Order: sequence, then structure tokens, then C-alpha cells
Amino acid sequence: MQKIIYSIAITLLFISYSFSQETNFKAVSVGFYNLENLFDFERDTTIRDSEFTPWGKKAWTEEKYNEKQANMAYVISQMGLDVTPAGVSILGVSEIENKRVLEDLVKQDAIKDRNYQIVHRDSPDRRGIDVGMLYNPLHFTFLNVEMENMNFIFDDGDTLLTREIMHVTGILDGDTTHVLVNHWPSRSGGEKRSAPRRNKAAEKVKEIVDRLKSKNPDVKVMVMGDFNDDPTSKSLKSVLRAKGKKKDVKSSDDMFNPMYDPYRRGLGSNAYRDNWSLFDQIIVSPGLLDKENNGYFYYKAQIFNKKYLIQRSGQYKGYPFRTFSGDKYQAGYSDHFPVVLYLVKKV
Repeated sequence: MQKIIYSIAITLLFISYSFSQETNFKAVSVGFYNLENLFDFERDTTIRDSEFTPWGKKAWTEEKYNEKQANMAYVISQMGLDVTPAGVSILGVSEIENKRVLEDLVKQDAIKDRNYQIVHRDSPDRRGIDVGMLYNPLHFTFLNVEMENMNFIFDDGDTLLTREIMHVTGILDGDTTHVLVNHWPSRSGGEKRSAPRRNKAAEKVKEIVDRLKSKNPDVKVMVMGDFNDDPTSKSLKSVLRAKGKKKDVKSSDDMFNPMYDPYRRGLGSNAYRDNWSLFDQIIVSPGLLDKENNGYFYYKAQIFNKKYLIQRSGQYKGYPFRTFSGDKYQAGYSDHFPVVLYLVKKV
């Protein structure tokens, strides 16, 4: 553990004037990124991936796949650099086809020197898209992963097979930390009609967090993902009890959602029909709000929306610069902006 602490101390930088001229801090950054259909280019007959093949609707070739990988890696290499020169220590991802695409991702030139390690399990999603997590082993020591089932059975007996919740436990520079990576059910069929599915997902997350809090009220939990809901949606605001202001986190049942304020100011991570949404969020437990503890606590969060990630022309001008417009290849990045959260601790 001493090697991990030393590595962070020499590679991470934090401007301490935000807190005190006499107190030094160090920081780590944590991110989440929806990689917009990061599929390989080979057919897998166990899932619905035929469109992402050379002969499929999207004419998804090895050349395009390699370009997409390089684009994703470049974005990841830039996330968090304004505060943490070592980049993101933990990165949750969604819309990945399998472990192979993550193995190819961490080998890309832009991030290969970070030696990111992979946490992945196949999900029951019918399209085959999964969630996953990358972590820098200099900063985070992996302990365990559990997959929490998210299948839904409807009154007519039909089953919605969707992404599971990935629960990763590890040590972040001495702090036992839990990371829940999510990709909740989409708004297919309309927001109102599909909302109960996301409310159920929120109930499941709340159940996990409450279980952790019952063992340790000060437990440090980060709930991240593409929730397909905004910070003000019932699933997050009421079911998960994710408050938009730290002062409103008054009980152990509450959580804090730092993406609430950016959303209220009109910012978003994805857009649809000229309306911005902020589906990509990182929410923290009360244990990460305590500045008096000896470990990490919340400093700030941001939408990573650099200019090169924004579409400059065409139908989606001003939107995130995406990989595809329909079935037409755009050579962009993703239809979602990533988000970054910063944690600091006294040294």
C-alpha cells in the first residue's frame, strides 16, 4: 500500500487555495463514459450484433473499429487532466460489446502507459451491450466484483433482459471504496411509459447502497452511469434520494448528486430533438462529503464537453460529435459527453 500512496503523491496535483492557504491536498479523478456502441467487427451469433459487421447496415469494418478505438482512448487520456495530471484513476463505461473491446481500448497509444486494468462481465442484454470499469492499479486496488441482476418480468410474462449493475469494491489510496456502474433501461416507448423500469433500477441501487450503509454508515460509494433519466427525474431524486445540494443531505438515506446544478443551468451530456438531457452522472454517498475524515471527499464534478467533442455542422450541429448519424459513419467520438468527478484528501 505504501507504493500506491507514494505513486499518487508524485503524480497527482491539486491547487489548495480553494480550501486553505495552509493546508495541502492531493486529488484523484473518477469518470464515466458512454462509448456509443463500441462493438468489435466480428459476428457473435449469441447476440444481436449483425449491424456491427462489415456486411451489416453500418458496414462496420476493422478500419472503422480501430479509428473508433483511437478516438475513445484520446478522450479518456484527456479526462481529468486540469486537476489530476495522471488522468482518471477509475472509469466506468457503458455500451461496450464484450471484454475484447476493452482489451483493445487499453492498448491504444493514448493510454497504454497508464496500464489500465479491466473489470468486465457479460450481461444478459439482448443486443449484447455491457457495462465495465477501467482502473489505474497505481491508485486503485481491486478487491471484488458482483453483478446485480436487473431483469424485469411484465404482467404479460414478457421479460426485459437488460444490463446488470456492476458493483466493484476496492481500495482507493487507503480508502475502501464501492463503485456501482449502471446503464439503466432506455426511454424506448416514451419517457412516461418506460419510467417504471428506471424506478425499479433505482430501487435496486438503493437496496445495494442501504446494505452497505447498514454495515458502515460512513461507507464511501460512487453510483455512476447512463441512467437514461435526468437529475430531477423521480428515479434519482425521489427513489434514490439523490439531493442537488450538499446541505440537503441530512440523513444516511440521502445521497448527493453534483450533476443537479449543471442540469438546472441548462447543461447536458446528450441531446435528442434539440433538447439536452443529463443522463450521465456520478452520485456519491454521505461518506464522501465529510471533509473531516482522513480520506477522500468530494471536491467538484464536471461535464467533459471540450470543443472537439462537439459536432460542428449538419443535422446534429452543437450535439456531441457521434460515431454514427443513423447508419452513416461520422468518424466522431460518442453521442454522449463523459463526466468527471474529483475527490481530494488532506496530506
